[in-house]
Amino acid sequence: MNEDLQSIQADRPDIITTEIEAISFYRKMDTEATVKDMIAGKYVLVEEFYSNGLQVLKELRKNLLLKHTDKSFQGQREYRAAFREASHRLLLKVKDNKLTVKKGPDSGWLTLLYPDVSEFYVSFPEMQGMNSSWQWYETGIEIKTLDLTLKPYYGTYFPTRFDHLKLFDKWLKKYDGAKDNAIDIGVGSGILTFQLIQNGFKNIFATDTNKNAIIGVAEESKRLGFEDKITLNHGDLFDNCDVKADLIVFNPPWLLAKHALEEGIDKAMYYEEDLFPRFFEQAQEHLTPDGKIVLIFSNLAQVVDKESSHPIIEELRNHNRFRKELHLTRDVRASSRRTKRRDSRENEKVELWVLVPKEKK
Repeated sequence: MNEDLQSIQADRPDIITTEIEAISFYRKMDTEATVKDMIAGKYVLVEEFYSNGLQVLKELRKNLLLKHTDKSFQGQREYRAAFREASHRLLLKVKDNKLTVKKGPDSGWLTLLYPDVSEFYVSFPEMQGMNSSWQWYETGIEIKTLDLTLKPYYGTYFPTRFDHLKLFDKWLKKYDGAKDNAIDIGVGSGILTFQLIQNGFKNIFATDTNKNAIIGVAEESKRLGFEDKITLNHGDLFDNCDVKADLIVFNPPWLLAKHALEEGIDKAMYYEEDLFPRFFEQAQEHLTPDGKIVLIFSNLAQVVDKESSHPIIEELRNHNRFRKELHLTRDVRASSRRTKRRDSRENEKVELWVLVPKEKK
């Protein structure tokens, strides 16, 4: 484990530490008028009870859905953007790491992420996110391919469906190559790295642009007794990496970004146009002669938009760096057995690609 991880400071929700001009919202006030003020750009401070904020958000959704009637993928993205902008003007006050309203959640992230601030304002949606994240962190998430329960750190992507992990697990159990060194690009909550360790890999270089992912995997590695096998690096792709790997694993974002990306989970969901070309260009410099690349991907972009290109297929068609050794797919099941999928994702498949360098002539 790296010695300099202590210097990494976690990303945390933005807060307001100065006094602000805000409308105080109480239960019996006009919710519709309050929402119009929020959309117009005014701050609203939730008073009395936490549930008052839920009342305002319910009215905000109702208001925006009347304006955003397009049910397409792009239309729903625009609705979510409008909701995010307005809802983040709904504030809660925090004092001594506790919400000042009654019957609010008690999230440990208020203490862990803000030890240096005693009094501030945070947006209601950010508080909801911290509360949900804290519950996952406290309870843990069961990863059956690992036979472990992981505690995902705040602001770190973790899966809610596991078909891609099962696909990787199936392939990994049949892998009979060298297991001295592996590189995990975009370590996230650490699942692929832990799978590699459980399947006999001796040393893993794991990297991520998300500081919280690095902090979280460092904590989990220590808790699980894996820390001596992992080198963690906060950086882009192969930054600071001098390893020649027997295996490079990459579970990249599955959708091309059509908006400016924010740090954290946004970059776990969407990729910028130059991500894959940069990855493939750099990956060839970090493989042993018999090394392989394993990419875990999805056809989701093509399901959503039939005209969308597939970055791995584009690499194989347009460059002379790698050849396909294997391509596996698996249907994506609904997150609940009770869910009957009728949306555009019912044809989604997760994919596992194994690429090897082309022989140089």
